[in-house]
Amino acid sequence: MSGAGTRLGVGTHFRLDGETVEVVEFASLATGMEVILKDARDRLARMSLRELLTSDRAELIHDGSGPSSADDEAFAAVVLNRLTKDEREEALERAEHVREMLTGYRSGSEDLPRPDEPRPQYAPGLPLKARYEAKAAELGVSPRSTRRWARAYREVGEAGLVSKAAQADGGLSNADPRWVETAVEVLKEYEEESRPSVKVVLEEIEARLKTKFKLVKVPVPPQTTAYRWMQELERRHPLFRLSTQRNRDIADRPKGVYGKLRPTRPGEYVLMDTTRLDVFALDPVTLRWMQAELTVAMDWYTRCIIGLRVTPVSTKAIDAVAVLYQAYRPRPVPESWPREAAWPEHGIPRGVLVETEAVHGPVTGVWGPKIAPETLIVDHGKIYLSAHLTSVCRRMGISVQPARLRTGRDKGPVERFFRTLREDLLQRLPGYKGPNIHSRGLNPEKDAFFFHHELEAIIREWIAVDYHRTPHEGLLDPHLPKVELSPAAMFEHGLARAGYIEVPRDPQLAFEFLNVTMRTVQPYGVEINGRRYNGDCLDGLRDMGGSDIDLDKRRLEFFADPDDATRIHFRDHKRVWHTLSWEHAPSLDMPLSDEALQFARRLAAKEYTYPDDRLAVALLLKRWNLGLGTSLVERRMALRLSREQAALEIPETQADAVSSLPSVARVLSLPEQPEPPAIETAQAPEAGDDDTDGLEELEEELDFYATALKDIDDDE
Repeated sequence: MSGAGTRLGVGTHFRLDGETVEVVEFASLATGMEVILKDARDRLARMSLRELLTSDRAELIHDGSGPSSADDEAFAAVVLNRLTKDEREEALERAEHVREMLTGYRSGSEDLPRPDEPRPQYAPGLPLKARYEAKAAELGVSPRSTRRWARAYREVGEAGLVSKAAQADGGLSNADPRWVETAVEVLKEYEEESRPSVKVVLEEIEARLKTKFKLVKVPVPPQTTAYRWMQELERRHPLFRLSTQRNRDIADRPKGVYGKLRPTRPGEYVLMDTTRLDVFALDPVTLRWMQAELTVAMDWYTRCIIGLRVTPVSTKAIDAVAVLYQAYRPRPVPESWPREAAWPEHGIPRGVLVETEAVHGPVTGVWGPKIAPETLIVDHGKIYLSAHLTSVCRRMGISVQPARLRTGRDKGPVERFFRTLREDLLQRLPGYKGPNIHSRGLNPEKDAFFFHHELEAIIREWIAVDYHRTPHEGLLDPHLPKVELSPAAMFEHGLARAGYIEVPRDPQLAFEFLNVTMRTVQPYGVEINGRRYNGDCLDGLRDMGGSDIDLDKRRLEFFADPDDATRIHFRDHKRVWHTLSWEHAPSLDMPLSDEALQFARRLAAKEYTYPDDRLAVALLLKRWNLGLGTSLVERRMALRLSREQAALEIPETQADAVSSLPSVARVLSLPEQPEPPAIETAQAPEAGDDDTDGLEELEEELDFYATALKDIDDDE
């Protein structure tokens, strides 16, 4: 068997700095072994032997015998480990036959003979040719094959006895490179198309080969071979076995090394993303099922959820800003939550305090840690790149870093959280619809039970009770890789490692997250989108509306919440905050969003020529109270639905952890409702009203449901 080394002595040739040199003499000195080199022009040079063998300047010119990593053949260990169990047993059995031919013993040594060894036809004294012929007759092969086996065994060992089919690299070693190249081109063209059949792809490959190679005939493999090659190409370029969406995601993977941000402390990187929840919710106005979206903010280092918000149908920029605000000001925990779910008010975990209950009393803090984000990682959605969110981040000193397009791994931790939320919580709630249309039940909409605010409370409590306290596989300390850490424990670890946390210094921080509108102060107050706001705090500013003053000096900053158009806020020259109320706010006992007010104005404009805001709001409330979801009839229908849902018991094997949450248990275990009050009859409409017929039908419907519900209560 040839060795892996080569002779180094006088006459050995090297390629040094691009020139061929020959070793002509060795010199042993006190500093080490040196060699004398001679080039093609008989010039001599002295060089250290160590430098000659290890330097990138020199390359040994060998005779080509023996194994080398630059050879085209695979390593012997690679060939043997690639084999299946049956192929490996076949190669080892063939090696025993070869050793018996060469030495007369299957083990290869006379010290380890078997009971019948050596057999007469393989006696060591016989010529090798006779032994080759005897083994060929025994195995039913030609003597040429046995000689080839013996030669391969001497060169490589057991790896040389592996059959060519087993040595094939990925199953495409025998395929024509032109056919493989054309097949890959066709497969890549279907990355964004609907899924074809294998037969159609093979026909297209054959047609393209005839068009692409007109002068040279490329052999077309048989059908069985072509299907086997396509199965191998499917592993590299999936097209047939996975969903088309998954195939597109695999095709869009980056070709280089996957990059990853490596946070070193809490708050260094905060991920924000929005997803459509896989559970239906109820609209409190119409009592109909509706889609819900969840927006979360996650600290990358600790995996703690520092803010979340559930919104109906779609998410706006103000919702994303509200989630970011929760990172600075987490919400307080309800009294029904367990004590271990609460974080201390100042945001530092109780694990680093000394007898917190003795100092501060019972722990009734907030639902999550307080973290001041340094860098916000978002996708390219409009709400995350809006002027509102970017201006707030700039004001708070937060760097916004958009993720790469169609690269979900840039926000991998938050995407994994959405999956954990679905698998551990959402699928155990009524109204669960599954992650896709193939997983949806027959009619999950009818099982929608929770309102949006109830669904948000359930998710928030599950995060505080379960998610923040469960060890996470992605959380570890490189110095202690075996220690399992939860997000809460990781926050304590990060606090001890970083030595500090960023905290907001302004107690009036919430105003920084509102929309800013520049307006002048008029004698009647401030007007924004047709709404007039007034207050006593404007008395010293009403004379700023004169035209003799520059407009930039007359305009002040007013902060407004789009979800509450009944008030605005501003800061005077003493840096004191004030609140102004809408002139029609006293007639309302609830917040009214700017969007709802615009909708009310459009409704009033269809019926009246000169409607004002008071009339528009009255018409909107009348429409909601009588036409949609807050009428007495629909409330009683919701009561019957809640009784039916409370009677259903979820098996403990599926929902014991979720049903133990106080928010879920409180809603699913509804007490018996008192009998509803008597229905007030509608007032008689004025003469000449066009809606008289509709009101009479509504009154008859109310009476029908009143008697029907009374009969149901009597039966119970």
